[in-house]
Amino acid sequence: MPDYSEFDALLSQMTAAAAEVRLSNEVVPRLVELWLGEYGRTTDSGEIVETTVDSFTYLFDIQAERLIAAWGISRGRTVRTRDASRIAGHPRSSDERYHRGHAIAHTLGGGTDINLVPQLASVNIGPFRQLEREALKAPGALYFTYWSYNDPHTQQPTAVDQGLFIAGRLPQIRRHAN
Repeated sequence: MPDYSEFDALLSQMTAAAAEVRLSNEVVPRLVELWLGEYGRTTDSGEIVETTVDSFTYLFDIQAERLIAAWGISRGRTVRTRDASRIAGHPRSSDERYHRGHAIAHTLGGGTDINLVPQLASVNIGPFRQLEREALKAPGALYFTYWSYNDPHTQQPTAVDQGLFIAGRLPQIRRHAN
């Protein structure tokens, strides 16, 4: 698991007035560096791209066809219709215990396609939702997921770090086995 302790002091001293700018300009680049370093230790070098869809950003390994991380600033609850045809069949899992989980919750504005990851159903509809609900109640906070892989040739992550960074508070980070 990446060491997120460097963010403790930074976040607890951050004011709400400066939060969005500081989260975007200071925190996110450090998170991306942390995630890429960790990802590079566990897999062969891939073709990593960073792309933004709606208001969330995704790190994706094109070569391995898998999501590394997703993040964005919470705007509270987003209301829009799910496109079931875009979700059907992607990503594929050979194990019925897995859902097509959203890296960024649909209610936060997460879409389909790049935002879908094979996720244990027991995590997806269980403990994962707790922090998603907190993010819904915290507009202006940074919400993220970082996906870990033990096998460089699979699209199925072995764990996910789920985080919520709110100015003036210690980071909330939860690791879920997958």
